[in-house]
Amino acid sequence: MGMSGPGGGGGGGSRRRRSRRRAAVMSEINVTPFVDVMLVLLIIFMVAAPMLTVGVPIDLPESQAEALNQEKEPLTISVNGQGEIFLQDTKVTAEEVVPRLIAITNAGYEERIYVRGDRSVNYGQVMQVMGAISGAGFRRVALVTEQAQGG
Repeated sequence: MGMSGPGGGGGGGSRRRRSRRRAAVMSEINVTPFVDVMLVLLIIFMVAAPMLTVGVPIDLPESQAEALNQEKEPLTISVNGQGEIFLQDTKVTAEEVVPRLIAITNAGYEERIYVRGDRSVNYGQVMQVMGAISGAGFRRVALVTEQAQGG
């Protein structure tokens, strides 16, 4: 009477077992794609971080002076190893320094001026730039050095 073929009544039990297996969903998160993305971002930031350094690359002398806390970014004049002068990141000539500083401070920018001189540049050239700045009436002029390591 009862046929046990594929279309018979005996096939219902196997369907129920199959549906129970499907119901057990994995609730674990696959973290491999997440780790891959994080590693790529880490590499991108490691490569990009040195490019984000502000200013002209200068080998500053060391000093025992403590670092100053700043609210605003001060004006920075840099003299690199080749004797080139930069106002912030813009290359200028020695004759352009004072007129540009006056224009910037008349626009309401910070009057504190930092002078950065490369360790290998002639001290007289750095002092010539400082003399021109202070001769133009700027009184808040300071030399920038790196903090000495090890005290």
